[in-house]
Amino acid sequence: MHDDSLLYQAAELYFVQDMTMGAVADRFGVSRSTVSRMLTEAKNRGIVRISLRPPEHPPDRLSRRFHEMFGVTAHIAGTHRASHNGPRLEAVSRYAANLLTEWVEDGSILGVAWGTTTSTIAAHLGQTSAQDVTVVQLNGAAGPRTTGAGTSTPLLSSMARAFNAELYPFPTPAFFDLEETRTLLWKESSVRRILAVRSAVDLAMFSVGAFHGPVLSQVYTEGHLSQAALRSLNENRVVGDMCTVFIREDGSYSDIDVNRRASGPTPSDLARIPRRLCVVSGRHKVRGILGALRSGAVTDLVIDDLTAKDVLDHVDSHGPTVPV
Repeated sequence: MHDDSLLYQAAELYFVQDMTMGAVADRFGVSRSTVSRMLTEAKNRGIVRISLRPPEHPPDRLSRRFHEMFGVTAHIAGTHRASHNGPRLEAVSRYAANLLTEWVEDGSILGVAWGTTTSTIAAHLGQTSAQDVTVVQLNGAAGPRTTGAGTSTPLLSSMARAFNAELYPFPTPAFFDLEETRTLLWKESSVRRILAVRSAVDLAMFSVGAFHGPVLSQVYTEGHLSQAALRSLNENRVVGDMCTVFIREDGSYSDIDVNRRASGPTPSDLARIPRRLCVVSGRHKVRGILGALRSGAVTDLVIDDLTAKDVLDHVDSHGPTVPV
């Protein structure tokens, strides 16, 4: 165990002055393996923070195809060829965290939809120097069996801390029992205040919830939907959700009954936001990803390379559009 000042000196020599590990070892009179352990310790203690600045316009072939097909900027996170869902999620989450650190600036209003992916992104955020930032919750999280606090509060708190932001939680159900209840609540002054902040968002971050597969969206696992609602989603050929609004593979959503009781912004609402970052991974989300892209709700897509290929293969094998 080394003290912080010694770890800082070693890191400064190696990372800033670009000295070799051997040169740093000679300076301190220790072995190179000791210097390696010191640098690792400095990272673990937060003395060293490494950030990557992704390119604004990724040039690779996969990104070009996504832009040609859907008009989005695709940021492709590299993974090992045999990676399963966990490593894929980690790869896209780290990539998205670096993008957010680059994009969130003084005065930004960041809208965040709760979920497994966005919570993993929050865990990868380090402290920034941004000022006067606002973080607002895009969709409610409460349900019949949960208050939603365990899902949304840690995520939002991490986001707010990272960007020194004022936080606006959205303490409403993820889905209302009655459409009329939502209509009345939306008229309350306290709710209108949050909705006004939500309508001023300049950067939104969300994922696509999976209806089936090994990593299901929390929308489906936390009891937010009745069996009757789930049957209705199947009958309506729903393939996933964004911000608790359900979508089909062709991007349509407006005639799906459950959406009239949802708390989150629709794809049309999202489309009014200047930059909309969708972060996704996993083969089980391919059809949901296509629905999100075809809905017009996405400007920037962070996706791992394996899932990106799966999406394009699906389009190639099923055609560019899906009949309504």
